[in-house]
Amino acid sequence: MEMRSFSDYLRSVDDAALLDLFTARPDLVTPVPPDIASLAVRACSAPSLARAIDSLNQWQFQVLEAAASLNEPFLEKSVVTLTDKEAKTVLEHLVKIGLVYPSEDGMRLPTQLRDVIGIEPAGLGPASMAKLKLSDLEDAPADAKKVLDRLVWGPPRGSVGDIKNPGPGVTWLLDKKFLVPLDQRTVILPREVAIALRGGKIHKERFIKQPALSGAKRDERQINLAAIANVSTVLRWVEELLNFWADEPADALRAGGLGVRDLKIISTHLGVDESCTAFVAELAYLASLISIDADDRIMPSNKFDIWLMHTPADRWQMLASQWLITSRVSGLVGRVEAKNVAALGPELDRVNAARVRALTLELLGENQGIAPDWNSFKEVLSWRAPVRRNSSLQDELAEWTLREAEWLGITGQGALSKFGAQFLAGDDLSSINEDLPKTVDHILIQSDNTAIAPGPLEHEISQALAMMAEIESRGGATVYRFTESTIRRALDHGKTGDEIKTFLIKTSKTPMPQPLEYLIADVAKKHGKLRVGNTSSFIRCEDTALISQIMNDKKLEILALRRIAPEVVICDMDATDAMRVLRECGYLPAGESANGMILTGPKTNRALTKPRPPRVIGEVEIPDAESLKTAIRALRTGEKSTYRQTRLRQVASEALGQLPRTTANVTMDILNQFIFDEKTLSIGYADNNGGVTHRIIDPIRISAGALIARDHATGEVQSFRIPRITGVAPL
Repeated sequence: MEMRSFSDYLRSVDDAALLDLFTARPDLVTPVPPDIASLAVRACSAPSLARAIDSLNQWQFQVLEAAASLNEPFLEKSVVTLTDKEAKTVLEHLVKIGLVYPSEDGMRLPTQLRDVIGIEPAGLGPASMAKLKLSDLEDAPADAKKVLDRLVWGPPRGSVGDIKNPGPGVTWLLDKKFLVPLDQRTVILPREVAIALRGGKIHKERFIKQPALSGAKRDERQINLAAIANVSTVLRWVEELLNFWADEPADALRAGGLGVRDLKIISTHLGVDESCTAFVAELAYLASLISIDADDRIMPSNKFDIWLMHTPADRWQMLASQWLITSRVSGLVGRVEAKNVAALGPELDRVNAARVRALTLELLGENQGIAPDWNSFKEVLSWRAPVRRNSSLQDELAEWTLREAEWLGITGQGALSKFGAQFLAGDDLSSINEDLPKTVDHILIQSDNTAIAPGPLEHEISQALAMMAEIESRGGATVYRFTESTIRRALDHGKTGDEIKTFLIKTSKTPMPQPLEYLIADVAKKHGKLRVGNTSSFIRCEDTALISQIMNDKKLEILALRRIAPEVVICDMDATDAMRVLRECGYLPAGESANGMILTGPKTNRALTKPRPPRVIGEVEIPDAESLKTAIRALRTGEKSTYRQTRLRQVASEALGQLPRTTANVTMDILNQFIFDEKTLSIGYADNNGGVTHRIIDPIRISAGALIARDHATGEVQSFRIPRITGVAPL
């Protein structure tokens, strides 16, 4: 068949070629187009072409730039001449993914591809309209050679003071047509001149082979030991964060996300920096383990309790799998260039985050046992992904991926671990359960009110100890410290002093020191003596001396207390805030109910609202082979139906002498082709009153839903709204 356009090329290929095209560019069948003309329009659209170009490596992109610098149609031999003989294989790949297509007289590029690449590919200017004698370049004067040296590798545009008196060098070049004036102050170097000066090649250096990745070699055993320690740590971080928010929920910002103050509080609690804390919070958010209540409190969801019941391997996989596909980037939190970006906020999405993350891990998988040097890694990454949308963030996204993969345990000491390799391959992760350190069921209490856990504690013991002590240091052994506030917290959770002592005596393999026993007894004795309830709130105490002390305490002036009885004081703050202020000033109040009962008991706050994990903003997933085959069958069926309908309309039109009528997709296809060929068209155009008139036009370009063309009737350039064009036909 005659091949005049990209649509004709697509109609000529077999199902295997379409399968290759759709595998490389899944956006073309999401959703399935009704016919080949619609497929061609979609494949030639700027967004789809940009995605396809993003999949090219540096050498493939260089070959595409060379093809874009040639006039159409062009031959394979011409591209090889401008690049290298290896370009033949690349051209086959470019044809397979629809960035180049063969026609009867040579190869062509889809419409809009040059616009997506840029109007000056490889720093080359436009083709010369005049005939050039390139041999004269050897005799160019010194001033002219200086000008050419500045422009030869791009950009090809240069500024002059005055085009009428530009200087001897520029004057010689203008006379020889080696420079072309654009306006009174700008000149441009024609493409042919630049290629001749470059030695007949498009690029100064051709990056045919991927650079080798260099880095430090790591012992496999040490990699896995470091990785399993990181796996254990990240699971503990998530659990500690959610337990903390269950006890003291964080407040969500009005615009969404976690405030700086709350981020610092939880960062101090975990003992890590704020960037790591933001990452841990994001992991919990992605796995639906936290939710934001109607009153804007951030706390664990009910899924947290289910998550705790899973094995460590399953818990880790839930976190890592969501991290791998998310478009959210926790590394943006705290970045100087993004001061207003909050953890858990809506501003963390980046469309290419998942692609850069996947590519980074792919490179680690190709170089197992090596902790890559960053500069070498960046060089390889730039070769694999030379032109990315949001490319200014690409290096940082890769750097954050390496850091987060280490935190997760996908890597250990900078190299891919066996757990990371199994995870990326979709294999069973039961080795995590086997390699994690065995839990211990005891602690060692010391005389300085601290306790040492000689390994990871069993879950129940860990939960109970976290309630009555603060973690002072982490590592192979965790050190807990008992203080007045931590004992008070355990009492608030419903424990009695005797229960705390019993638990510690039973759990510790060392005797309880007397100072700790006295501390527990002293705090338990004071706890609940002072009680706070809601009026907004009241403070009640049977000890009138303590009430008098509170009334005279200058640190409590913020409460604006008013004594209404010898044993009762009221204030405007609610009970929660009043208790917080009293505790900060060294008092030990307890909550009281409306009937006078002390409010203590296990605090397992959970969000009432259903967790809403963030949506993934990213690229289209590749459908499976069966889905692609089904899409091809539907496309072929739709093409047959469209062909029959078009033939019927054509016969009716010829019989009745009607105005041109074509479908919207056929209209766009013909318009794009005739804009490129600069040929005259006949169109039917509906006016404001609904009447259709016949117009003869020279199409120029399509912009913002309108066709810009010169109307033969008026001789003027006019704008024709595309939805009003009833049909097009060549003259």
